[in-house]
Amino acid sequence: MKKYILLLLLVAGSVLNAQTVNNFKAVIVPLKFDFLKSENAYRLNTISKFNTKKAGFEAFYANQSIPKEMNNRCDLLYLNVEKESGFLVTKLFVTFKDCNGNVVFQSEVGRSKEKDFETAYMEALNEAFQSVYALHYKYEGPAANVTSNDVDQNQTYSNNQTVYAPSTKINVQEAEETKATTITATEGLLYAQPIANGYQLIDATPKVVMRVTKTSNPSTYIAVKGDTQGVLVSKNGSWYFEYYKDQNLISEKVEVKF
Repeated sequence: MKKYILLLLLVAGSVLNAQTVNNFKAVIVPLKFDFLKSENAYRLNTISKFNTKKAGFEAFYANQSIPKEMNNRCDLLYLNVEKESGFLVTKLFVTFKDCNGNVVFQSEVGRSKEKDFETAYMEALNEAFQSVYALHYKYEGPAANVTSNDVDQNQTYSNNQTVYAPSTKINVQEAEETKATTITATEGLLYAQPIANGYQLIDATPKVVMRVTKTSNPSTYIAVKGDTQGVLVSKNGSWYFEYYKDQNLISEKVEVKF
């Protein structure tokens, strides 16, 4: 009987001491995910940081300077995106780990059947983040009796355990990612993905909004948006979708990143 009581106390203690995402001040986003070959490939790191902030967290890249009050690495979560194998289906999920590498939260698996890698990764990742949004994150302070390993508390590190000392210097890659994050948050911005003889313009969902075909003039494209056909033209550094409706020429400004 004493053994059973001891076991129950141990289980109860582990439950009481269990950490949730609400026990952490911010999230560290790595510059590269293990299943990809380069930093910010397909903009997945930028998208991850944007979605993490959209879910209510403070988020920083692994080489980015962070506020002094967050220098204790065990006050932080470490984000990772992982890929599951799947036949003709792209599967991604998001994990948040603590400073000891314990998984605090794992998202549902996001899926996409798109053939284009960039579109598929973006669609699967955005779907995986839906369960992160559902957490309704709100910082509540650290969990009781949770301690870290004997590691310098004034350092931050990424998911692959590489240690990064806080620095005020942001390299070119980080600056580009920060700029891209700002662009992602811009309402109505479209991204140009190359296709045969032109581009498809997609939003952040991602959804194909318009398809454009090259002409002999690099500032003019034949454009199709839904059932409407017209042209996409560049004027004074901005792009416009122009078409006729009821004998009237309509000109709509389009924010697009080629």
